[in-house]
Amino acid sequence: MNGNERGPARRVVVTGIGMVTPLGHDLESSWAGLMAGKSGTGPITHWDATGFPTQITARVNDWEPRAYMDRKDVRRTSRGTQLAWKATQEALDRSGLDLSQEDRSRVGVEMGLAFGGWDIVEEEGRKLEENGPKRFNPASATAALISSAPTFIAIKYGITGPTNSQVTACATGITSIGEAARRLQRGEADIMLTGGAEGYLTKMAISTFSRLGAASTRNDEPESACRPFSGDRDGMVVGEGAAAFVLETLEHAQARGAQILAEFAGYGLSEDAFDMVAPEPGGHGATECMRIALQESGLGADEIDWIVAHGTGTVLNDKSETAAIKRIFGEDAYNIPVTSLKSSIGHAMGAAGAQSAAALVQAMQTHRIAPTINYNERDPDCDLDYVPNVSRACQVDAGLCNGFGLGGQNASLILKRFTAEDSD
Repeated sequence: MNGNERGPARRVVVTGIGMVTPLGHDLESSWAGLMAGKSGTGPITHWDATGFPTQITARVNDWEPRAYMDRKDVRRTSRGTQLAWKATQEALDRSGLDLSQEDRSRVGVEMGLAFGGWDIVEEEGRKLEENGPKRFNPASATAALISSAPTFIAIKYGITGPTNSQVTACATGITSIGEAARRLQRGEADIMLTGGAEGYLTKMAISTFSRLGAASTRNDEPESACRPFSGDRDGMVVGEGAAAFVLETLEHAQARGAQILAEFAGYGLSEDAFDMVAPEPGGHGATECMRIALQESGLGADEIDWIVAHGTGTVLNDKSETAAIKRIFGEDAYNIPVTSLKSSIGHAMGAAGAQSAAALVQAMQTHRIAPTINYNERDPDCDLDYVPNVSRACQVDAGLCNGFGLGGQNASLILKRFTAEDSD
């Protein structure tokens, strides 16, 4: 099959992963931090947060984009695009792909950000107000676009295949991976670079989530501020970072002798149609996207070994997600470990779902799952196994990731272990 010819859906596999989090600038250091139960949350130091209800974030510290891109490109990109670029470089390096040897019309990019270049908008707006138009950076217009991340990646690698940016709020990372897989299944490409990123820890962003009452105000104890599913939770910690993937058709990956890390199994979308901020209390939309993903995967409820939850640490989200998990998995829900990475690395919005998927693949490779740290008190409405505070050994052959966005946009992704017998 070539071009866009239709036929049976092609199988899609993961061959490379890259990750940037507040725990590390690459996959290995980020995973090591998660396994150790570390927290990436700290006080805001890159601007004066005096007077703000929330004065903590999960920031990628010691970030120097010039280590990964030239000075000209740094000036022309948002922090989110820079983080996406770094994660994509690592994913490609780990995949062993040499794109110069590929037909780049058969390579695409599906990279999403939820908020895009808020850092650019805020900084350049300040300069414009203080200094007038002469000091204004004209490149800020394109740098602030959410679509600048995939297009920057495409330009740098000479990719001319399908290039797009998904924007589904906090579900963006999962939606990007799912839609990239769909393009491969349909025969639109042989290779897709995909994932999610976010770099927007600005005054406007922190003010937004503080005013919404969604952010934790435990400013005196930042490392333990985010407490998903714990009875004493008081909100999320806003974070940043990125995770990127190399997805290939199974045929293409096997033809080049690639190491296959996992296989795409299922993907589901739904909409709460309830509120622009709050989740639907019963979790019915969340239930539906998990149901769709499970149905596509062909797996039974008892075959899911780990759930990487959306788990923001807000009272409403964690309660509704728990209800949804119990509704879809029934009694099996009590036998499936559920983790919120946001307890360690904060809520990186457009990157969050992609970071969850990266952790899922790492769990398959290392046979260990990450904990939900800062779990202190049982909540009767959140009564599942949340892997409290300590990582554990676990055989993960299939797992599910959730991402639930503002406005009720819900996405679920299922990945499974690839075995050679599956391709016979």
